[in-house]
Amino acid sequence: MKRLIWENKIASIMLGLALVIVLLFLFSLVFILAIEGGRVLSLSFLLESPRRGMTEGGIYPALLGSFYLSLGSILVAFPLGVFTGIYLSEFAKDNWFTHLVRASVSTLSAIPSVVFGLFGMAFFVKAFGFGVSLLSGILTLSILVLPIMVKVTEEAIKAIPMDLKEAAYALGAGKWKTIRLVLLPIAFPSIITGTILSLGRAAGETAPIMFTAATFYTRKLPSSLFDEVMALPFMIYGLMTEGTKPEKQIPMAFGSVLVLLILVLGISGIGIFLRYRGRKRYI
Repeated sequence: MKRLIWENKIASIMLGLALVIVLLFLFSLVFILAIEGGRVLSLSFLLESPRRGMTEGGIYPALLGSFYLSLGSILVAFPLGVFTGIYLSEFAKDNWFTHLVRASVSTLSAIPSVVFGLFGMAFFVKAFGFGVSLLSGILTLSILVLPIMVKVTEEAIKAIPMDLKEAAYALGAGKWKTIRLVLLPIAFPSIITGTILSLGRAAGETAPIMFTAATFYTRKLPSSLFDEVMALPFMIYGLMTEGTKPEKQIPMAFGSVLVLLILVLGISGIGIFLRYRGRKRYI
């Protein structure tokens, strides 16, 4: 008995230590970014365009471009991912084709993002003739996050107890009505969580948009889907690797990183709130 007590204590200490180390790294990262980025963060930094070779001004075009790319990719990937997840969980038969689809989705989830960038350049930029544009970047990022949406939707629906489905069928509801009025509302919190994760990944990716949509600097804002755009991840990469005046451009890069971090954390907070409300309402 004493041995079990000591083993539990040691395990608790080790788990607590691991938690402290993770939190230490997390708060250190946020603290450093807040200190370095906070020096340049201001309203003008958010609302002005960069000037004088990216050494002065703000990040408004890059912020707007990242918003367009992230939101556009989710608008494309969300319906495709949800409908595919519903099909795999409720309609697909257990055969070789379904196994192939699931294996393909899992494989796509593990492919490095640079591969998606090269695919987007070959397929959307050149083969389809969209060029380096907002549309090419949106379609490339939507393919990048699509496997996440499919897996999250499928697993969320499969996790719903069978009793609820049988109760709906017993009341005379058809399959599609059961999915629309019973399964989807219950799975909604998990689907929203997957959407938020996908949005955060799309907002932070550099390689896919580097080849398909982003430019280091442009004077004009995008006026159509066929215009190239600035984006925060690519702007940060350019400032840290290609800048000619690092004493001015590195602070801008830290400020951009801080804004990107706040943006992703804000989106994640909204997702947590929606998930909490969904669970409270339907479960």
